[in-house]
Amino acid sequence: MPPSSYSLQALLKQVDQGSIVELLREMIAIPSVNPFDEPANEDCRELEIADYYQSRMDHLGLLTSRRDVVSGRPNIFGRVKGNGAGPCVMLAGHLDTVGVTGYSNPFDPVIRNKRVYGRGSCDMKAGLAAFIEVARIIIQNDIELAGDLLIAGIADEEHHMIGSKEIRENGPIPDFAIVGEPTELEVCHAHKGQLCMHIRTHGRACHSSMPELGINAITHMSKVIAAFEGYNDELRSRPAHPVCGHGRFSPGVIRGGDIASSVPDYCELEVDRRMLVGESTESVVSEYRKRIDPLTSSVPGFNYEIGPATIEISALDTPLESPVVEQSAQAFSDTVGRATELAPFAGATDAPNLLCPAVICGPGSIRQAHTLDEFVEIDQVTDAAKIYLRTVLAMQLIV
Repeated sequence: MPPSSYSLQALLKQVDQGSIVELLREMIAIPSVNPFDEPANEDCRELEIADYYQSRMDHLGLLTSRRDVVSGRPNIFGRVKGNGAGPCVMLAGHLDTVGVTGYSNPFDPVIRNKRVYGRGSCDMKAGLAAFIEVARIIIQNDIELAGDLLIAGIADEEHHMIGSKEIRENGPIPDFAIVGEPTELEVCHAHKGQLCMHIRTHGRACHSSMPELGINAITHMSKVIAAFEGYNDELRSRPAHPVCGHGRFSPGVIRGGDIASSVPDYCELEVDRRMLVGESTESVVSEYRKRIDPLTSSVPGFNYEIGPATIEISALDTPLESPVVEQSAQAFSDTVGRATELAPFAGATDAPNLLCPAVICGPGSIRQAHTLDEFVEIDQVTDAAKIYLRTVLAMQLIV
């Protein structure tokens, strides 16, 4: 059925809240905790949720494929073929969740007060469930799309984003993308980038009873920390991005020394820098060095290094006039009954690695993500499916 033949309102009435919620509950019950810096194992990997998600797409008749990013951690793709006359639109979401330490029954999905509770409920298995509902309605109504609809389940968003980086290298690259991170359905067309690095100071170990014989790497790191005093003030003094505001700097993790009776010869500081469009790893490292380098001449024995990036995520800045911004904003308005705020997303996402104009839009609140009482509002998941369906169908008219 070509786009001119269907009734949008009739399709929207087919969005099945019960089916979406059941799918969401089944996915919550499948652990997909990110292993972070450890090897993937049966308790921490995306393999099982990827198998399940691919099986659901296979059942609907999508053309599916998968690639292992690393062993046990695949990216999953499902495609509804269009006739080639329109753009390819990707609905993208990550398969992994953060950890569950201290979380009581994280994989036991509970429905209470019109909410679904459980690890991954809002971040972001609710978005993944809504994507499947969109594909179901399009396929079961034999809607002929002008361009392909592509659904992607991506590994490792919660850590190094190796899943979306693999897509960046090997495709498929869509024309437009919607990433279903929790935004309470608001359409976000921009976010800051993230750069995490280690700064290390090197000293000389000795017995702590004779500290003058050594060089204390922790003491020297304290001078590095002091050198960054006022850095955030400097960042705030620069011209602001119209949506994302200013860059930010934060020291987050420090490690050094082995025992108190030894002068430490090594200290490591992990720092986080939120970047704006136009900033780069090279420009940020140059700023770091301008603050630290003077210590090499003013502090006897001072020796430091800056390690390679541990997290390196670009900023997102999709133009307001991009069709994916305009159509998703219109879909939000038509579904929710008011205009979207078009605010920036708080965190970094897979979107920049997809190499196309993209928006962030999904059910649930970022305030609930990573908590020990994670939940998503059921009505928001249903509305998300309607927003995605409206947007995908509207994008097919852009030829």
